[in-house]
Amino acid sequence: MTHRLFPLPVVLAAVLGAVLPVHASAQSTAQPEPNGPTITTMGDGVVRRAPDRAFIDISVENRAKAPRDAQAQNADAMSTLQQKLRAANLLKDAVRTIGYGVEPEFDFTNGRRVLRDYVARNTIEVRLDDLNRVGEVVDLATASGATSVGDVRFDLKDRQAAEREALGLAVADARARAEAIATSAGRPILAIWRIVEEGASVPGPRPMMAPAGLRAESMAPTPISAGDIEVHARVTLTALLK
Repeated sequence: MTHRLFPLPVVLAAVLGAVLPVHASAQSTAQPEPNGPTITTMGDGVVRRAPDRAFIDISVENRAKAPRDAQAQNADAMSTLQQKLRAANLLKDAVRTIGYGVEPEFDFTNGRRVLRDYVARNTIEVRLDDLNRVGEVVDLATASGATSVGDVRFDLKDRQAAEREALGLAVADARARAEAIATSAGRPILAIWRIVEEGASVPGPRPMMAPAGLRAESMAPTPISAGDIEVHARVTLTALLK
């Protein structure tokens, strides 16, 4: 399983050393267009790293006829779950609440909406820096009252370093493409006029869900395979020819 990460759009000012002025953005002060023939190429860079951080979303849901009852039941269930997680020696800042709500649920009878009950839902995010414990925490959560465990995500602690490396590779790729075109055309490259990073996005890993009422003691230990993370960068390079 390979996860792809893309850095946010940014303009590279001087990746190749001394280059001509670079446009910071479409809204910046307009730069003069190059005086002479140009070549525009795109370059891609990919860096693969083994992830060293994981995030797990864990939810507890409770239903009752009255919202206060749903809230109270949910508070008890989430307290029990968090006590079990703390007892598992997780880092103090590794657990945080990312969602909470109480809302009515309805049935439709003879074309009419009829209140069925209220559902209280509390979702926490658990961060793990030891990937060997991901399956353990999933099983602990389901055994401790969690009604769903979803969106297990893997990441890098130092993602920026991988992004910068991918950007360097993308620039080198774009430059090599420009050199190949220029050589074939018999026009050497005079200077790099502009380099712009192209933003992109890719869907993350599909959520892994544990159905309501599932208990870890009735299951085999949960196997988790992180695979590698791919950090992708793409740039557009414009070169001025002699």
